[in-house]
Amino acid sequence: MIVIGLTGGIGSGKSTVSERFVECDAILIDADRIVRELQAPGQEVHAEMIAHFGDTIVKGDQSLDRQAIAEIVFNDKEALHLLNRIVHPPVNREIRRRIRQQSDTGNLLVLDIPLLVEGIIAGGPPRYIVSGIVVVDTPPETAVKRLVAQRGFTEDDARSRIAAQVPRDKRLEVADFVIDNSVALEHLNKQIDRAKQWARALPATEPTPEPKEN
Repeated sequence: MIVIGLTGGIGSGKSTVSERFVECDAILIDADRIVRELQAPGQEVHAEMIAHFGDTIVKGDQSLDRQAIAEIVFNDKEALHLLNRIVHPPVNREIRRRIRQQSDTGNLLVLDIPLLVEGIIAGGPPRYIVSGIVVVDTPPETAVKRLVAQRGFTEDDARSRIAAQVPRDKRLEVADFVIDNSVALEHLNKQIDRAKQWARALPATEPTPEPKEN
């Protein structure tokens, strides 16, 4: 088993890259998807978020209103810290569980974590559960255009979201392999093919034990 971390800033096109890895027979572990699964109605995380943030974050079908949550935490560091305390531990446990399930295989696992770089800078565990890190890089102006055209952001909102993330240079500092996603699809696919060859040559990843509860 070889595990690589995949990350990139908002609007970088990281999802396109992760889909291409899957087409090349990699196993994708998508942190955002795990978050959505654990935040579904009936799950402990869902109940805990409502207990702390109130019914205003719940839609009529009892699913969480992600836009309402984003508006609460975007400019409130304490609220964001609380949200992370609720969500991150169970997500990390589930990620490690899925990695352990693949430990006896020869599979290439792509661990898609949007906040991978933030965790490394903070001294967290992500660097130790991967054999290498791929950063999907896009110039900020390109990212702004994508967010406006593809996700309906206003230009000001897009720039604010980008500015709130780890700076581009910090992200590139932790990269073992950089994919430039400002190029044509043909060139992007060639980079992904090279990234897969690079990843397959990495040493096997040793699974880490599940962290103990405090």
